[in-house]
Amino acid sequence: MKDDCIFCKLANGIFETNVVYEDDTFTAIMDVAPAAKGHVIILPKEHVANIFELPDEIASKALIVARKVAAAVKEVTGCDGVNILQNNGEAAGQTVFHYHIHVIPRFKDDSISITWKQNEVDGEELKNMATKIVQAINK
Repeated sequence: MKDDCIFCKLANGIFETNVVYEDDTFTAIMDVAPAAKGHVIILPKEHVANIFELPDEIASKALIVARKVAAAVKEVTGCDGVNILQNNGEAAGQTVFHYHIHVIPRFKDDSISITWKQNEVDGEELKNMATKIVQAINK
């Protein structure tokens, strides 16, 4: 746990929260500044700044927890869909530098905007980028 990290404190019970799920690795709590009613954030108890620092053993459990939480949020809220969102780095919208996953219930015609403009990419450029990514993965 990192002493100056608010999410470490929330995940480890230092501050009172509305816990919806907890195990040895994660705590999931109601977001106090939600995008929608039923918005939950999933926090690892161990301090990890972002996905690039995330140990494999925590990463392998994260999506399982997100699926469980998303199913419960959908059941309770009756939402039409769910965003499972995770940001890494300031440029990507990360504002608290402790890895976390948002589970956001979505309703048809809600006012939440999690979109981007689709761009066109030259086929050769796309192929070259794929080759470079494959090489980076296989290092």
